[in-house]
Amino acid sequence: MFLIHDRKRHYRSYILFKTLVIFIGIVSAIVLFFISVSVGAVCIPIPDIITTLINGGGSTLYERIIWNIRIPQALTAVVTGAGLAIAGVAMQSVLRNPLASPFTLGLSSSAAFGAAIGILLFDAGTSGYTMADAVVVNNPYLTTVCAFSFSLISTGLILGISRLRSTTPETMILAGIAITSLCSAGLMAVQYFVDDTRLASIVFWQFGDVSRSNWQELGLITLITVVCSGYLISHRWDFNAIDAGEETAKGLGVPVERIRILGMISASLMSSVMVAFLGIIGFVGLVCPHMVRRIIGDDHRFLIPASCVCGSVLLLASDTVARMIISPRVLPVSIITAFLGAPLFLYLIMRRKR
Repeated sequence: MFLIHDRKRHYRSYILFKTLVIFIGIVSAIVLFFISVSVGAVCIPIPDIITTLINGGGSTLYERIIWNIRIPQALTAVVTGAGLAIAGVAMQSVLRNPLASPFTLGLSSSAAFGAAIGILLFDAGTSGYTMADAVVVNNPYLTTVCAFSFSLISTGLILGISRLRSTTPETMILAGIAITSLCSAGLMAVQYFVDDTRLASIVFWQFGDVSRSNWQELGLITLITVVCSGYLISHRWDFNAIDAGEETAKGLGVPVERIRILGMISASLMSSVMVAFLGIIGFVGLVCPHMVRRIIGDDHRFLIPASCVCGSVLLLASDTVARMIISPRVLPVSIITAFLGAPLFLYLIMRRKR
């Protein structure tokens, strides 16, 4: 009797600790959200932000900056960080490969190649005469459609290969490497032959940044993220079973092949939409799951929501730093995530080996 009571106490402590970690992450994200809206070329006091949110907007300078620029940018960072992180969790689980991420399958390279094709064929890039409009992608929707289309082609090729051959982690990773190499070669060929203006536009598009999103694009990104994340969260027990081994999962009645394919479709769709609208934002989907695993373990009941929160916090913090580090100029957030993500990931690898 005492042993059963002791196990129950340990299990309650186990649940409480993981729940507390997620709660602290949510509070941190809320605090970072207000800081992100507050800072920039124009600093806005947090009480004014709260008043504007309560009143529902207005016509003053602060209110226009808050509603038209800062809030969409901060919310895009929250949604994009969460989506990339949960996509990384799903891919690492279904592929049973710690190096899997939304970019391992070649989605970023294929999206960049698609955007380059759009700029090349439809003249979507122009140049101006001032620093503010030195390089402008004057048809972002057309560029986005091209990038998204090529991302979907990449996903379709990978899924087609998985149906022709046994769906193993090695097959999927090798397919992603091949597609990445192919699209990178195509991108270099396009950059070699275009003129200076289009070349600058192609390079400019590849700098991933959440400031490109407006309310309409944020709505579409949020819708896709919520639907795909809902599916992945609903199969959290299946991911736990797959982590225990494919044969074990099948013995428990888990449809491993179906979960693997649909999980990859959901993760690929999320990351494709984000890359298509915002450009290439790396390391979030790769690093966040590893950071969270070191704190709360591999239980997907808590790993998935905790990774979402971690992704939101990381991208919000990176976006805030990008706006402040050389203010009033703003760096693309992808530069900050790369500088933060690469050393952090190397540290995690070295610590794990020890």
